[in-house]
Amino acid sequence: MEFSHVSVLLNECIQSLCIRPGGTYLDGTAGGAGHSRQIAARLEGGHLYALDKDPTAVEIATQRLAGLPASVLQADFKNARAALAAVGVTQLDGALLDLGVSSYQLDTKERGFSYRFDAPLDMRMSQTGLSAYDVVNTYSPQELARILYTYGEEKFSRQIAAKIAAAREKAPITSTFELVEIIKSALPAAVLRKQKNPAKQSFQAIRIEVNGELDALAQGLADIFDMLVPGGRLCVITFHSLEDRLVKKQFVQWTVGCTCPPDFPVCVCGGKPKGKLCPKKPILPSEEELAQNRRSHSAKLRVIEKL
Repeated sequence: MEFSHVSVLLNECIQSLCIRPGGTYLDGTAGGAGHSRQIAARLEGGHLYALDKDPTAVEIATQRLAGLPASVLQADFKNARAALAAVGVTQLDGALLDLGVSSYQLDTKERGFSYRFDAPLDMRMSQTGLSAYDVVNTYSPQELARILYTYGEEKFSRQIAAKIAAAREKAPITSTFELVEIIKSALPAAVLRKQKNPAKQSFQAIRIEVNGELDALAQGLADIFDMLVPGGRLCVITFHSLEDRLVKKQFVQWTVGCTCPPDFPVCVCGGKPKGKLCPKKPILPSEEELAQNRRSHSAKLRVIEKL
């Protein structure tokens, strides 16, 4: 199928980056190159580096950025520093991260990201390494429960983990629909009546574990912000509370100067803010965008400028 993905908060991202035509920019999550094309199109003498760990996304982004001042590299944004250093780049004038799963990944059923299609358990963005099948069939019930609760905020994590463990004793769990039915069997009838997609939180949790998303985000944020020149901006689009809290906390830490206890009469730490929020609150999709793109409803854009 065609790699189709509607870029969320596109205009807001472009405006927030304050693009300098001669600058060096990073799109750490190229996807279908929607944001990348708009950034690269505004460069004259500058250059965009677009990263993605999904080989399909790299192939498509390369095609869609042809003729523009842009290079596409296959890499996880957590390794942005090393990937850029390999091509001689050590500083950035701006960077963008559009977190989460692309529409293409969700809608390509054989990738196993969605509970809406029956497909092999996979969920690997890079299409290599640990898969959802491995997590579901080899993790202990205690570890499964921890992942479901921590990454999916699933209240019935222990019950679901127990049902998974019982089911796989008879035969390996191999498909998304099989997993959905096991999850449903662990939930009270009242919850099933109330929730439209009762497997949503569990699928999110397993996907985050498979792709190491939160660890990658923490490392990527630190390295990318460090590479920014003064006045450079980092824009991050989040789609669920876990990643948004992580981004918010890190941004706030960078904007705090003195870390001395409140009862100290004078500052002794000498700490100074490293950045400022632009704006202070997250930018949300417009009513028009919400009406046109249902997948933008939970999106938040946070922007920080390096001092």
